[in-house]
Amino acid sequence: MRYQNEIPIQSTAGNRPMKRHHTARYYAHRVKESLTTRVSKLICAIFLALLFLVGIITFVLWLSLRPHRPRFHVREFTIPGLGQENGFVNAQIIFNVTARNSNQNVGFYYDTIQMTVNYQDQSIGGETLALPFYQEPKNTKILAGILGGDSLKVTADRWGQFVADRSRGAVVFSIEFSSSIRFKISTWESKRHRIRATCPVAVGVDGLILATYKDKKCQVYFI
Repeated sequence: MRYQNEIPIQSTAGNRPMKRHHTARYYAHRVKESLTTRVSKLICAIFLALLFLVGIITFVLWLSLRPHRPRFHVREFTIPGLGQENGFVNAQIIFNVTARNSNQNVGFYYDTIQMTVNYQDQSIGGETLALPFYQEPKNTKILAGILGGDSLKVTADRWGQFVADRSRGAVVFSIEFSSSIRFKISTWESKRHRIRATCPVAVGVDGLILATYKDKKCQVYFI
C-alpha cells in the first residue's frame, strides 16, 4: 500500500539522461554507410595511384623520345685568293658543315638541303647539297663542297667590298640551310616540317675562318 507522502526514487548519477537505445535497423544503416565510404575511398585511391603511374610513365617516355632539333656546326669556311685584286675571276668558297642528330631514339628524314651564302643580307651564291636521305639517331652528316663558277656570283664591285672588309680584319658572311624534315620514332613518322639553320661565319686576312667562328653552333628553327 502506497502512502500519499511517499517520494519516488530518481537516478542520482549526476542527473544525466538515460541513454537512448537505437534499433537494429539504425545500426544496419550505419554499417552500410561505413562500408560505402570505405569502398569509395579505396576506389579513389586506386584511381589516383593509376593516374600517378600513367603520369610517371608518360613523363619518362617524353624525356626519352622527345625529338631534339638537328645541330649544325661550321667546321671550315675558306675563300682562297682573298688578297688578290682580281680574285673575283676565279672566286671560290670552300666549306665543311656538319648536321648532327643527337637523339637517342629519333631519326630524321631529310628532303634535299639547299645552301645559300649571304653577304650584307644579300645572296651571293648557293647550291643543293644533298639528295633526300635518312639520318639515324646519334649520327653526323657532313655537308662539304666548293662554291664557284655558276654557283657563286661575285662581281668586281662585290669582291672590292670583300677586300675592303679584309683590310679591317674580317669579312662576315651568313650561311643558310633549308630543307623539309620528318621525325621517325620506331615505325611512326611525323608530317613534314620546314627547317632552317642560320650560321654566321667570318674569314680573316688570309681567307680562312676565324677561330671564334670555327665549330660555332648554328641557330636552327622551324618555319
